[in-house]
Amino acid sequence: MQTTTSNSAEPAIAQPAPIKRLLSLDTLRGFDMFWIMGGEEVFHALAKTTGWAWAILLADQFTHPSWNGFRAYDLIFPLFVFMAGVSTPFSIGGKLEKGADKSQIARKIITRGLILVLLGVIYNNGLFVKALQDTRFPSVLGRIGLAGMFAQLIYLYAKPRTQYIWFIGILLGYWAAMMLIPVPGCGAGVLTMECNLASYIDRQLVPGHLYKTIHDPEGLFSTIPAICNALLGIFAGTFLRTHGKTGNQKALQLLGAGVGFVVLGWLWNFVFPVNKNLWTSSFMLVTGGLSLTLLAIFYWIIDIKDIKGWTFFFTIIGMNSILIYLAGEFIDFGYAARFFFGGLLKLSASEVVLEVGGVLAILAVKWVFLYFLYRKKTFLRV
Repeated sequence: MQTTTSNSAEPAIAQPAPIKRLLSLDTLRGFDMFWIMGGEEVFHALAKTTGWAWAILLADQFTHPSWNGFRAYDLIFPLFVFMAGVSTPFSIGGKLEKGADKSQIARKIITRGLILVLLGVIYNNGLFVKALQDTRFPSVLGRIGLAGMFAQLIYLYAKPRTQYIWFIGILLGYWAAMMLIPVPGCGAGVLTMECNLASYIDRQLVPGHLYKTIHDPEGLFSTIPAICNALLGIFAGTFLRTHGKTGNQKALQLLGAGVGFVVLGWLWNFVFPVNKNLWTSSFMLVTGGLSLTLLAIFYWIIDIKDIKGWTFFFTIIGMNSILIYLAGEFIDFGYAARFFFGGLLKLSASEVVLEVGGVLAILAVKWVFLYFLYRKKTFLRV
């Protein structure tokens, strides 16, 4: 991990490796990160202060189901994993075409994956060492690191046909394991929080403590199907790099594939429920299909139709996406927001203005922070 300062005219895209001439991916990454850095709180504030039906409906979509099911908020995490895959054919593929040594690339892939795991542990537990039993090792960043690492290694060493076999094999293998391998005291095919195979394996193998004591939504075993989200992104990135098709054709085919995956995922839901906590194979297909759909839309609007004026706000976020994710644990953005905007907000007696304005103030401070780093051409690289 390093923080770099670029002196070139155009700053490099920091997360993940730089993408040339694919502004849609950078914009989509920033769009995704916007909700993680607090964008969803606008709807929660509106629902709380107004009671408007549409605000309550949207606020509900920015929560996670207690177990089975799907809401819009469930897409944010797998979309980020997917985008790490999309960038791979542009970054690693470009290096391979120039004759780069595969072993050196593999070492960098593994190093980056392990650094993200370490950053995830720091994000969960802080900078100071805790007792092993008090440490939570599974994390969002850890899953991004491991899923992306294994998907990129598959891309590096496997031919395209074998990559597809890996994709199908992982999804079917995870399904078979979860449904056929018995859990002591529970039996086979039980998918409750207490009795499913993924949680049982995590309880046996993962050191420290799990997020929900008996289960961790970012556990080790349920990271396996997340590899397919990254692989699907790799397939999409490879397709976008191909010649012989127009931009409109690429966007339309990505959209069609996205819809197809969503339908297939919901059909699989009848026998293997869509469940983010377990990252079921059906969940992977639904989120992968929606990720393809969003990429197709962003690609068509930005890279094909050249409608780019609105992208700057999101690309600033996307350029330092992991940094702003980590910064929230170590920087009190709320204090800065109150310092700069608190007096202005207090001029209003409206609860709506105070609540929503407070959320927007924090978002503004975070964005200005990222813009300052952009102006200084300073980006967190992993």
